[in-house]
Amino acid sequence: MKITILGAGVVGVTSAYYLAKAGHEVTVVDRQPGPALETSFANAGEVSFGYCSPWAAPGIPQKALKWIFMEHAPLILRPKLDRAMLSWMFRMLSNCTSERYALNKSRMLRLADYSRLALAEVRADTAIAYDERMQGTLQLFRTEAQLEASAKDVKALAADGIPYEVLDPAGCIRTEPALAHVREKIVGGLLTPKDETGDCFKFTNALAKKAEALGVTFQWGVDIKALEVEGGTVKGVITGRGRMTSDAVVVALGSYSPMLVKPHGIRLPVYPVKGYSLTIPITDATRAPESTVMDETYKIAITRLGDRIRVGGMAEISGYTNDLGLARRRTLEHSVTDLFPGGDVTKADFWSGLRPMTPDGTPVIGATGVRNLFLNTGHGTLGWTMSCGSAKVLADIVSGHKADIETKDLAVSRYAA
Repeated sequence: MKITILGAGVVGVTSAYYLAKAGHEVTVVDRQPGPALETSFANAGEVSFGYCSPWAAPGIPQKALKWIFMEHAPLILRPKLDRAMLSWMFRMLSNCTSERYALNKSRMLRLADYSRLALAEVRADTAIAYDERMQGTLQLFRTEAQLEASAKDVKALAADGIPYEVLDPAGCIRTEPALAHVREKIVGGLLTPKDETGDCFKFTNALAKKAEALGVTFQWGVDIKALEVEGGTVKGVITGRGRMTSDAVVVALGSYSPMLVKPHGIRLPVYPVKGYSLTIPITDATRAPESTVMDETYKIAITRLGDRIRVGGMAEISGYTNDLGLARRRTLEHSVTDLFPGGDVTKADFWSGLRPMTPDGTPVIGATGVRNLFLNTGHGTLGWTMSCGSAKVLADIVSGHKADIETKDLAVSRYAA
């Protein structure tokens, strides 16, 4: 089939790679001049197959009220008279129950673990390099309450057979020796040893070149205007350069996906949740992380990327704004210097990106009510983590093959009720 993919972030590029491997003629269209120049550009650097949880969790509404008054809050809310925002927030709050959390986390872990295998397959097939490390994620707890609350995650990991270790402070320091400098701030940790790290921008660009070698065509600097649908079937895409026709269209536009599909009766509850990052040069390796440390207090990931540290996190619900607030930078600086003192944050590059979040945490992958129109979007903070698994699943669905994992509950139809 002739397939057009809209979006060249990590999800769009991995989709192109797998669809090309399946024998399809693939064209990728993006408004940027190259791959991974928006949300995939400077994310936290985690590939978190085990540290994989929905934001909607029991106790989040109560925590959100406390965070309003925190100087370094992990959640920032800037409410607007925006129907999409209010609807998304209401749906997210409805998922903050123990029952929904367990269901959503299990679904996310299923896809993430499948993606772990798919990423290993891509790495073996392509030999691409992207400052990758395979040393796990350490979720670091500063309080006993955080350690006790991790029991629900441990239960979910055990139920799905995902390896983990609950660590005391000494165990945390064995895993991340630089934490010895701040031993008094550590109560314990949860290690997911199968997690990986790396530079998503490097990964996406390297894979795009491999996709081109498989015959994929990339069209850069092209504005996407609308979908062309006739008789309930997608026929092509209207762009700033004219009409493009194809047998199928894959929408992988992240936070911008809902606007494109809404005129065709598809209600896609994806909304942007802004995240921030700092990229800091390492000046003293003995005071830098070996892999990823997730600071549970501030929901900030501190990740080793070669000779750099990537500090990323926070969730700001403020619509489609991409300004760089200095208060957010101070939170990132506070977390990294509090746990890994000695780095020169004055030399850091500051960035923000719009994560495409669903209210239940699970991405939307698969067919829609419009024939030959497919979605691969809504991955939130786990776009890279789930990208290869999502792309492989999508390629099977588009090709009419049975996927290796259950996919029915990944489709947009799960929101029909």
